[in-house]
Amino acid sequence: MKPASEIDTLMISRIRQGNSDAWSDLIARYEGRLLAFVDSRLSNRAAAEDIVQEAFVGFLNSLPNYDGTRSLESYLFSICAYKLTDHLRREGRRPAIPLSAGSDSSGNWQLVGKDRAASSIARSTERRRLEEEALTEAITEQVERWKERSDWTKLKCIELLIVRGWPNKFVAERLDITEQQVANFKFDFLSRMRTLIKRKGLSQDVFPELYED
Repeated sequence: MKPASEIDTLMISRIRQGNSDAWSDLIARYEGRLLAFVDSRLSNRAAAEDIVQEAFVGFLNSLPNYDGTRSLESYLFSICAYKLTDHLRREGRRPAIPLSAGSDSSGNWQLVGKDRAASSIARSTERRRLEEEALTEAITEQVERWKERSDWTKLKCIELLIVRGWPNKFVAERLDITEQQVANFKFDFLSRMRTLIKRKGLSQDVFPELYED
């Protein structure tokens, strides 16, 4: 198994130290490849963008357990494959092609070996309900916190990013802030969501990304 490159290892180290620039670098480095992978299999650009965003959130949740023994690209594409398969199953569809695991973005993707099989991520109705409730409560708590502090720019930024799905550049232009500030707000928001959800003490089956070894 090919380990993470020196560039990726340094980038991950900076992300773990809370460096928002590093998070932006990771997205810039891999977002296009992940989007092309999902878009070619889904033919729905909006849904593909959502899946890629979910993949990055999943990566952030599992970051404490990423040890660099496999390449970062392979790891990200594995998460993305989970999210894509999950999306298809929620729509009552089977993946159109096998999601076989390769070492980079050029191949098909199927998680093998010690990784969970793609079929294992089919979520029950109850699990989806718990996920939705946990996310709703966490987002509501964070929104109320921003309101109390009058952090209106952050609130508007996340609304444009998450609700409307605008790219960082458009959000920065609309709010008259820098793209770096947008990236910082996004990183802080995702980190906060991870913390708030984990505090709820839900079963590890609900958000396995928070507890994977």
